[in-house]
Amino acid sequence: MTLPAIPTPSLTPPDIVRCAYMEFVVTDLKSSRAFYVDVLGLVVTEESDTEIYLRTFEEFIHHNLVLRQGPVAAVASLAFRVRTPEDVDRAQAYYEAMGCRTARRPNGFVTGVGDSVRVEDPLGFPYEFFYEVEHVDRLAWRYDLHTPGALVRLDHFNQVTPDVPRGLAYMEALGFRVTEDIEDEDGIVYAAWMRRKDTVHDTALTGGNGPRVHHIAFATHEKHNIISICDKLGALRLSDRIERGPGRHGVSNAFYLYLLDPDGHRVEIYTQDYYTGDPDNPVVKWDVHDNQRRDWWGNPVVPSWYTEASLVLDLDGNVTEVALREEPSEMAVTVGADGFSYTREGDTERGFKLGTTL
Repeated sequence: MTLPAIPTPSLTPPDIVRCAYMEFVVTDLKSSRAFYVDVLGLVVTEESDTEIYLRTFEEFIHHNLVLRQGPVAAVASLAFRVRTPEDVDRAQAYYEAMGCRTARRPNGFVTGVGDSVRVEDPLGFPYEFFYEVEHVDRLAWRYDLHTPGALVRLDHFNQVTPDVPRGLAYMEALGFRVTEDIEDEDGIVYAAWMRRKDTVHDTALTGGNGPRVHHIAFATHEKHNIISICDKLGALRLSDRIERGPGRHGVSNAFYLYLLDPDGHRVEIYTQDYYTGDPDNPVVKWDVHDNQRRDWWGNPVVPSWYTEASLVLDLDGNVTEVALREEPSEMAVTVGADGFSYTREGDTERGFKLGTTL
């Protein structure tokens, strides 16, 4: 079933600065705290018996991640900072003009954030837009507190949606710019990366059953920080938290590591992508069959990375229904009897992405 096009309001969209924080609902707050604070080293801004507010070392706003105790593991909000207080008004008007449900709280939905609007966006995701926020100490120079795997910035979100081109049209109208995508020779789009700040992305759309959240990503300064995280996980006998990597992406050119938290929320540790701020920055297009698009060294992508993702909540806190993707999946066209990947374009011999690992 072809979904209808998303209407573009004639109103000015909000001026989005960057991705700012995500709110995870977790089923065991103590276990989640151990993972994010004791293992990954995120900074606790404040906490209670039901919530923990975490930030990275270079952050000056109150938090980049909220962990909230709840009955079902899910994502309650993907939050973006806007440029002015008036942009919160613009966000509310823009989404209401699209017929989306909105909720406004002058004192914010979470501690540390002021006047905010949350929306159920046309793709089914719970977006939040805010300007007012409590400032906290930026710990960039507190090397006495830094761990070898220090997480220094929130880098991006990644969202799973059934129809990527439909989502792209909506996101571009909202002011995002595409930096890279994955397509095939028939024009099917499997994923796309979009940015507001001058990096490869603030969020990405990955083709699949959705709405779901694929991951949240935190940046380190250098590759060795990611290796240190792997070593720490090994020393703690938590290597089973590593889902994929470490490695280097083709898309984004960044070094990466994917971890799963105690509830299965996926966290990417990410570093060293590239500048995209020029107005004529070219879009990088990848062939879905290129074996180096997801891992520059051609390493296998585990099936769970393609199939698993976090559920999202509506504004009432209920799990949003997941719609199936009707177009072919990236895994199906690159793996198994009906899929193929190549290392050198034009090679007559076509291999399988996962080879003997299946």
